[in-house]
Amino acid sequence: MLSFKQILFFLLCTLVVNVVIAQNTKSSLPNIVLIYADDLGYGDLGTYGALQFQTPNLDKLAAEGMRFTNFEVAQAVCSASRAAILTGCYSNRVGIGGALNPHAKIGLNPEEETIAELVKRAGDYSTAMYGKWHLGHLKPFLPSQQGFDEYVGVPYSNDMWKWTYDMQLATEETHARKASYPELPLMAGDTVFKTIEDLEDQAELTTIYTERAVEFINNNKDNPFLLCVPHSMPHVPLAVSDKFKGKSEQGLYGDVIMEIDWSVGEIMKALDQHNLTENTLVIFTSDNGPWLNFGDHAGSTGGLREGKGTSFEGGQRVPCIMRWPAQIPGGSICNQLASTIDLLPTFADMVGVSLPDKKIDGVSILPLMKAEKDAKPRDIFYYYYQGNALEAVRRDHWKLVFPHVHRSYEGLVPGQGGVYGDTRQVKTELALYDLRRDPGERYDVQHTFPEIVEELKQIADEARADLGDKLQNVEGKNVREPGRISSP
Repeated sequence: MLSFKQILFFLLCTLVVNVVIAQNTKSSLPNIVLIYADDLGYGDLGTYGALQFQTPNLDKLAAEGMRFTNFEVAQAVCSASRAAILTGCYSNRVGIGGALNPHAKIGLNPEEETIAELVKRAGDYSTAMYGKWHLGHLKPFLPSQQGFDEYVGVPYSNDMWKWTYDMQLATEETHARKASYPELPLMAGDTVFKTIEDLEDQAELTTIYTERAVEFINNNKDNPFLLCVPHSMPHVPLAVSDKFKGKSEQGLYGDVIMEIDWSVGEIMKALDQHNLTENTLVIFTSDNGPWLNFGDHAGSTGGLREGKGTSFEGGQRVPCIMRWPAQIPGGSICNQLASTIDLLPTFADMVGVSLPDKKIDGVSILPLMKAEKDAKPRDIFYYYYQGNALEAVRRDHWKLVFPHVHRSYEGLVPGQGGVYGDTRQVKTELALYDLRRDPGERYDVQHTFPEIVEELKQIADEARADLGDKLQNVEGKNVREPGRISSP
């Protein structure tokens, strides 16, 4: 028979072993930091060819991680793009389109599983978002109802307030719309703690988001976390703190990007300080391409066609850098097709949980991140805009554009100094582009490759049956409703 001391010793050993196992399990779960700018163009970072301003922290992130060259957003507009980032779905699948305004009575349906809710299934994850939400400003749709433990930020775009770009040039419709907007709120959780009165207030947003993010890392250094920092900038109106005002050769736009780069650097320093770098995935990307008619207050597509608000590459292809030293080889480049809709299933793969019960559209790109030979998790992508208008489909480097009317910036002189320039509506016809040789989508090769056209048309028919297509009056069989509320 065992003595009391032997039994006690055995119990203590068991307890120690269990504690060690628990600690090892907890520490093995990766942290995730997801940072995305607003209206940042493909050519707006140093490693993507930016000129007249520097992004040393983002360049360092790329040197230590992976740079993606074919990374697409779901739609080239704010709310739709963000819905896709959080749910792993084409935004029309979850009923979110366009950019929700302060009068909207819909939002991201709380029944959808977000990336924050997903990681919580893996263990004791802390989750936070600091920045622009834009998926419903009413309480049932705010981040605190979507899996985020903490939230500080603005509930929609920073131009959705009473101020406009140039009141003398504004149309009567613009005057009326702006006058109908409430004050721009800065929220903490579900409540407004401050209103954004002027551009001086807006100039503090990047700093506020950054300080909150660093504080969150400091407070959660001992447990796994998901941190999202969706910046309000460089969406117009541009504003920058005194720390970076006048710092770039490109003017205010360059100053703003340099401040965002500083923000990334502060987050990287916080991770380094707590020895979290090795097992933390940091992602930097954008919600869509640049708003080109704002000229010197807009970014660069790096030579891609058109910009924000279009399904051409300038609107939907964005920069993306990922660093995770434990898994991603430093200084690597991924030329394979990937998308923001792939983030949720990738996170599920990373933390070891199943995909959401409801149908999603993303695929895990973890094999790409690990630079596995011949990895190709995605070869098909649908280009939707205007809610559920299927404007193009892609397989590998082939992109078939369908006839549609679209916003165009080409051939028009953009505005300057924060005043918008003209755009026009243009009809494009059926066209096939080889993005490998023609990323600017300049010459149509459909007559040279008719068999590719037919293959892509079949892919489009599959998309229409599933998700619908406003251009052909087809209703999708597998689309869901957004969250709705009858009154604020």
